[in-house]
Amino acid sequence: MRRLQRITATLTVTLLGLSLVTHPAQAATEDLAGSVNVNGCSGALVRLPASTPADPALILTNGHCYEGAWPVPDEVLVDQPSHRLFELLDATGKTAAALHAAKALYVTMTGTDIALYQLGTTYRQLERDHRIRPRTISERRPEPGREIRVVSGSLKKVYSCAVDRLAYRVLESGYMTKDVLRYTPACKTGPDTSGSPVLDAASGEVVGINNTSNRDGDRCTLNNPCEMNRDGVITAKKATAYGTQTYWLTTCVAPGNKIDLNRPGCLLPRPGQ
Repeated sequence: MRRLQRITATLTVTLLGLSLVTHPAQAATEDLAGSVNVNGCSGALVRLPASTPADPALILTNGHCYEGAWPVPDEVLVDQPSHRLFELLDATGKTAAALHAAKALYVTMTGTDIALYQLGTTYRQLERDHRIRPRTISERRPEPGREIRVVSGSLKKVYSCAVDRLAYRVLESGYMTKDVLRYTPACKTGPDTSGSPVLDAASGEVVGINNTSNRDGDRCTLNNPCEMNRDGVITAKKATAYGTQTYWLTTCVAPGNKIDLNRPGCLLPRPGQ
């Protein structure tokens, strides 16, 4: 009987292991765990590939979700004092914790649209107290055709689609973003989805931040972004949605989750650049 129990237990573990291997996308991306509500914007609890459990945790959202005045074109803010409040969600969308920023590590709307906050809490503390783990920011540039999920902590909703293409430039009301993710039409993002993490459906890693969408079909105005190709030709299409890439961050973060804009190969814009 004991031998049969051991065999049964082994089979159960094996089957569970197969289940996890067979369905990684659903486990990684179909829930809201680690997403955050940021006062009408969305965001995510994130880590870099080299982050450790003892590092201060990071929250990622859009630069235009920053609590201060929007950074003007060519402006980069670094290590700004902040007491921003974040509502951290569990897998079902319920509030797991209220978190306060210690500072805004990096904020810009130049070339990208990023706000990266540092908390006064470590990843280890968040997992111990709230059983929430961060999403890892991918080191890889996403490819067209990849299945993605856009996870809105504000709306508590997950959008499923794919990367349609990488747009050379996206222009909106005087701002320009580079090498931008354009989604296939199934991701009908809109108000309150700004800052949502864009996840690779297979790995669950963060490959972008949901940024903007063309609401009315206008060209290059606020809430009506347009695309510019390498030849300077401008096009705009109503309901087209975009996200800025995040692998740039992995080139500029030093040990301890510190921003180092002078690091060799860093792709993020620098102050006064």
